[in-house]
Amino acid sequence: MSSPKTVKPLHWALFFIFLIGGVALYAQGEGLVGGDYAWLISLSRSFMLLAAIYLFFERLFRMALHYKILLGMVFGALAGWAFGAEISELKPLGTAFIRLIQMIVVPLVLSSLIVGTASLGDITKMKRIGGKTVFYYLASTAFAITVGLLLANFVLGFFGNGMTPEVQQGLLASFSEQAGSKLASAQANHPSAVDTFLNMIPKNPFEALSGGEMLQVIFFAIFSGVALTLIPKEKGAPVIAFFDGISELMIKIVLLVIEMAPYGVFALIADVAGSQGFDVLRGLAVYTVVTALGLIIMIGVYPVVQSFFSRIPPLVFLKEIRQAQLIAFSTSSSGATLPVTMEVAEDQVGISKQMTSFVLPLGATVNMDGTALYQGVATMFIASWFGMELGISQQLTIVLTATLASIGTAAAPGVGILMLVIILQQLGIPLEGIALILAVDRILDMMRTVVNVTSDLTAATIVAATEAEQLRARNE
Repeated sequence: MSSPKTVKPLHWALFFIFLIGGVALYAQGEGLVGGDYAWLISLSRSFMLLAAIYLFFERLFRMALHYKILLGMVFGALAGWAFGAEISELKPLGTAFIRLIQMIVVPLVLSSLIVGTASLGDITKMKRIGGKTVFYYLASTAFAITVGLLLANFVLGFFGNGMTPEVQQGLLASFSEQAGSKLASAQANHPSAVDTFLNMIPKNPFEALSGGEMLQVIFFAIFSGVALTLIPKEKGAPVIAFFDGISELMIKIVLLVIEMAPYGVFALIADVAGSQGFDVLRGLAVYTVVTALGLIIMIGVYPVVQSFFSRIPPLVFLKEIRQAQLIAFSTSSSGATLPVTMEVAEDQVGISKQMTSFVLPLGATVNMDGTALYQGVATMFIASWFGMELGISQQLTIVLTATLASIGTAAAPGVGILMLVIILQQLGIPLEGIALILAVDRILDMMRTVVNVTSDLTAATIVAATEAEQLRARNE
């Protein structure tokens, strides 16, 4: 974080004026907010505080978005501690941020899944290779999220979620309108595994779209994408191009909305900390450790699995692919890392160009093991923080939704949050819980991208080995 050369004394003067003015008005407490002008005082102090934060982020210091989000959480926690429940008047800003994310989820999922599934049409030409690749990607994604769920269940069962029962009750009360009815519904309804599968099939796809029934939207999108591969290319191409355009539009909107994240997180955390205190943040440390542990376990699993097929020792495999892992860690994007991933696969591991050009680009779109694991852990912890206990059928829904949603998901930083929104909506878990985990999302995003890329390289190695390619790691 550095101070830009273009900072003017006026910016500093405005920053201190707004900061001192906002703090002073909040410090006056409830005695100042009363009578006919209460709304004006409330609006003025909220504006001053937000204006000071805006100047700090956008004019006084130059910093990356993830630092802004982290500081937004810190500032929000401090504001909640200092001003108590009165800071809750900022909550509508956080609610607006959540609604903007909700707004784009359904069209993004529909369009990206249709395009992503339709792009798998080339699999019919490659048969064996395509079948092996897709099977590995879907199986590894399901395995990864299962590992995340097992870890989360173990930690939550034996060590708890890091929050006291009083804090959990307070969270539930703060979001009672959204969480209360859904909690009662979750406790009353325990669909069987058969019902869970049947509920994936929409009776009316337009009703599923308008109602935000994400599992049904995902099923319809994948089914439509498969159908597009079976009709003449000249008729299917315009449909694919249309949805590809919609997908690009939604991704652009995502990037615009994410710019608002520091302010939305500030408002949401300020509201939670103001009404519940700092105890609400203790669960974040437990969640972070569990997620990181799961991701490290997966990074250790892949080299061992590939060694059974390729005979490349696990430590040698990790050494050969470390360049791609480092790029993945720094960029948080499987897509941005793809050229390096392909180079490493060909030059370091010895996989043919024909194999890498098919398996790895497909993996950057379909294979999201690290993201899936993170979603399993995050969903369990957020539900637990809101006092919601997820049974076997709900956890099966997590596995199905995350596995299916991974197809066609953009290989870009931060898409894990959007996929998490899909799962939370499907299970009726309050989306406000996302604000609590956004502060540590950047470092976890870097780690889960390493897992995604490592899994892609493992897939390419296994498929190449089963196709009788002579693999020889360069430093073996």
